[in-house]
Amino acid sequence: MYKKQKVIVVMPAYNAEKTLKKTYDEVMAQEVVDQVIVVDDKSSDHTVEIAKNLPNTIVYPHQENLGYGGNQKSCYKLALKNGGDIIIMVHPDYQYTPKLIPAMASMIGNGLYHCVLGSRILGGYALKGGMPVWKYISNRFLTFFENILLGAKISEYHSGYRAFSRELLQKLDIEKNSNDFVFDNQILAQIVWLGYTIAEVSCPTKYFPEASSINFVRSLKYGFGCLFTALKFRLSKMKIIKSKLFY
Repeated sequence: MYKKQKVIVVMPAYNAEKTLKKTYDEVMAQEVVDQVIVVDDKSSDHTVEIAKNLPNTIVYPHQENLGYGGNQKSCYKLALKNGGDIIIMVHPDYQYTPKLIPAMASMIGNGLYHCVLGSRILGGYALKGGMPVWKYISNRFLTFFENILLGAKISEYHSGYRAFSRELLQKLDIEKNSNDFVFDNQILAQIVWLGYTIAEVSCPTKYFPEASSINFVRSLKYGFGCLFTALKFRLSKMKIIKSKLFY
């Protein structure tokens, strides 16, 4: 559909047995996905067993828990290794609708952008979908300061629904990024550093017990990590410091 470009959906999984099959079914229903890669971060449930029964799916189980960022590193490396031209990350907890995959793939496949985010903020879906008020306020606060420090105009940096071109992923040195949740933020800062425009599409989301989420303490750590990343970006731009993330 996109000049014979291969579309791979990667799913960083952890204890996703209740929602993995449902997410997979909706991903494949979009009819543009060529392959799915599930990387399991040493789940304690039956995620791996369920994934192995999904057609046209590569399953890669970690032998130890590497964290959300570590999981994504494996996802993207495997996607590139298996010839992915358009790589889309969809969380297997069914929080983000896979129905946006064709739109995101088209934006990259037709050469318009190299990175597309599914934004919960555009269209006001965050609170409508059940995002806790404290998370919404934190999201807006962090995004405001990140836009100032990065010199960008993004509605939110904290969506886990994202698509990349092969060209872009090959240029990113993601191994230098954190294995924790702040990986999400670091990779976007690196993309802005390289001069790429990050596109966004409005994305409905759902919050329910099975949807993965981090607690307040982890969120606090993530928030400070995001601000620290943005500050390092600005200081690196001003040539005041040298950072391994930005060079």
